Amino acid sequence: MAFLDNSGDIILDVVLTDHGRKVLSKGDGSFQITKFALCDEEIDYSLYNKTHASGSSYYDLEILQTPILEAFTDNASSMKTRLVTYDNLELLFLPVMRLNTIAAQNRQTSDAAYYICVNRETEDNSGSDSVFTGVGVSADGKENAGFIFGESLRGAAIMVDQGLDTTDISPQRKLDGEMRETSFIVQLDDRLGKLVDVNGSQAEPDYVDDDNIAFYTLDLGDTFVKEITSVEVSNNVIKGPRGSRMQFRIMASMDLNTSSYLFTTLGGTDSLTNRTANGLTKSSVVYIDTTVRISGVKTGAFIDVPIRYIRLS
Repeated sequence: MAFLDNSGDIILDVVLTDHGRKVLSKGDGSFQITKFALCDEEIDYSLYNKTHASGSSYYDLEILQTPILEAFTDNASSMKTRLVTYDNLELLFLPVMRLNTIAAQNRQTSDAAYYICVNRETEDNSGSDSVFTGVGVSADGKENAGFIFGESLRGAAIMVDQGLDTTDISPQRKLDGEMRETSFIVQLDDRLGKLVDVNGSQAEPDYVDDDNIAFYTLDLGDTFVKEITSVEVSNNVIKGPRGSRMQFRIMASMDLNTSSYLFTTLGGTDSLTNRTANGLTKSSVVYIDTTVRISGVKTGAFIDVPIRYIRLS
């Protein structure tokens, strides 16, 4: 990776992503560029200088001459802040995404993450009273907050709400169509987990890139995405007009479910509170930390959700 000298002429540096190259290499005519996106990853808008001694033509000169990253092919990280276009030029607020942890089922663990138990032994181990006691259930027999049971597909669920997070506009106002998200893209490491809805039905990824990142597109009206209709403040994290809501769980991959190899290669070790069986209050686990990214197709808003896969060691 390198920077391009942008001090003189405008430079256009274009490359295909790894996935684009893969499709192009098929040579069957299926490669077609139908859409593109823009970002302003390197730009610091605070450099805009309205007091420049040479006049208005120089206000944005320093921004225009900002060194630009050389184009690179990793589609998972090449653009994090996408530019969007709105027809209404008088907007005071733009839509955002917020993690909704109000309902008990959607709460995170105490360290603000979601723990995915990759097999039934880690979930509860059938109530075993031994050093191998599972960590997904508390001493009173209830599922721990923030624990997703990645094999039996129950426990916590991840919920993301979208809308205008402001008290300046009534939540009873309908969100404008161009700010109402109708499709979401979810990115997660395909080696570690698969996307499922709250009923346990698995989604099919659009593709898995060369970095093992699976891309899922989920649309309004399917089992993952619905409109937010409630205006009750107690059930919503978006303070103003609300758009759509996405909810899902993650199923542990077969590799994590049946083997510790990826844990020893990519992760670490820890101990977690179990059901306090036989006086042993902790169980040793191996873990892998990662994130799941949810992005709005229309609005460009995104959120990264911290995930920890855990397995009894």
